[in-house]
Amino acid sequence: MHFTGTVWRPPYEADSLLLEVTAGCTHHKCKFCTLYDDIPFPFKMSPMQDITSDLLEIQTLYYHPMTSQANKLTGQPQREGFKRAFLTGANPFVLQSERLLKIAARIYEYVPTVKTIGCFARITDIKQKTEEELLALRDAGYTSLTIGMETGDTDALQFMNKGYTAQDILEQCKRLDAANISYAFFYLTGISGAGKGVFGATRTADICNQLHPKLIGANMLTIYPNSELYQEIQRGNWKEEREVEKYQELQVLIKRLNIPVQFAAMGASNAIPMYGSLPQDKEKLLMTLEHIITQIGEEQLREYRTHLRHL
Repeated sequence: MHFTGTVWRPPYEADSLLLEVTAGCTHHKCKFCTLYDDIPFPFKMSPMQDITSDLLEIQTLYYHPMTSQANKLTGQPQREGFKRAFLTGANPFVLQSERLLKIAARIYEYVPTVKTIGCFARITDIKQKTEEELLALRDAGYTSLTIGMETGDTDALQFMNKGYTAQDILEQCKRLDAANISYAFFYLTGISGAGKGVFGATRTADICNQLHPKLIGANMLTIYPNSELYQEIQRGNWKEEREVEKYQELQVLIKRLNIPVQFAAMGASNAIPMYGSLPQDKEKLLMTLEHIITQIGEEQLREYRTHLRHL
């Protein structure tokens, strides 16, 4: 299989076929991001011959009759076929619709048990596609996307150089709703900066309440010395939230969300994993957050953040 650098995928894509169709990020300008620093180029599309080669490898390992016979002879368990494929890279949805449709067709040709496809997407990737293209991609199996919205605070988005505004999030995700393409949001707790977390959470809830995300996954902003944001802090241009303020921010976000949505804080950046369904688990999540704030406190939470070597 062809993989370049660290392979990032959402937790809920753990059982999906991971297929590299891009490497790196087309934007590569977010001040806080260091995820793709181990790649020696900003962005690259995988050649179709590499994609086909990887699919052939999967076909051989999982679907070839001789593989099944070999497993029986050696007492190995039979491998179940993949039901879903996840295209890796920071934002494969940036690819032209024609190429995405070609990739889908190739997946189904070699791995016929796959029924749906997902990938990471930037808001700007959606904007590039027409309504007709979005519908065609949905019909081809692109049923859900994972989007790093980060926040509904436009000032924070602009300072971090995300390349879009809160209004862009609203407009483009309404287009996904219309095309019946579901999506999950990644929310970056702490992105608004010290003293502004409540504002950022409020604006984010205001945006999300007008949309239909299937999940909001919260990650805690963790600042590494090789990030541009670290340099902004050294220059006195930005100040990080305290750890307790980040959890207070999540309290406000959960309180203000009034849509049915899954909420998760499961990644390594979160010192205390949380998961629940809103609105039914709202009080349970708020109680957990209150316990973290009052019983665990700043010192232990900061120690966790300080010793988190990598996301």
